[in-house]
Amino acid sequence: MAQQNLVVCSKCGGVNRLPLGRNAMEAKCGKCGNRLFSGQPEDVDTRVFDCQIARSSLPVVVDVWAPWCGPCKMMAPAYAAAANELEPHARLIKLNSDNEKAVAARLGIRSIPTMILFHGGREIARTSGAMTAGQIVRWVRDRLPTVAA
Repeated sequence: MAQQNLVVCSKCGGVNRLPLGRNAMEAKCGKCGNRLFSGQPEDVDTRVFDCQIARSSLPVVVDVWAPWCGPCKMMAPAYAAAANELEPHARLIKLNSDNEKAVAARLGIRSIPTMILFHGGREIARTSGAMTAGQIVRWVRDRLPTVAA
C-alpha cells in the first residue's frame, strides 16, 4: 500500500487519506470540500480538536488563546505567518479557551497564550507567552526535526 498521511479537516473534522506524493496544498476534504491546508490556522471546537489530536498523522500545534488577551491578539499574526510556513508539514490550530473551557481545563492551561505541540496523539512540548513567527517556527522545528525547513 502506498504511504499516506491522515489529515484531519479543521473545518468539519473529516479524516482524509493523503498520499505522500500528492500536492497537499491543493487537496480538499472528501467530506466538506474545503481545502485541507489554507496557510492559516483554524479556530476549532472540542470535537475537531479531539479529532486532530487523535487521528492526524501530522504534528499538531495548538495555540490556546482568548479574545480578551492582549498578548494573544499580538501573537495572532505571527501564528498565522508560522502556519503559512509550516503547513502542510504540520497542522496549526487555535483553541479559544473561553469557548472551550473543558478542553482548556483538561490541558491544564494556566496562562495564555500557550502553545502545545502534539504528535502521534501525545503532547511533545508546550510553551507559554507571545512569540514571533520565527520563534514559533524554530520552536516547532527544534522539537520535531522531521518538519521540513
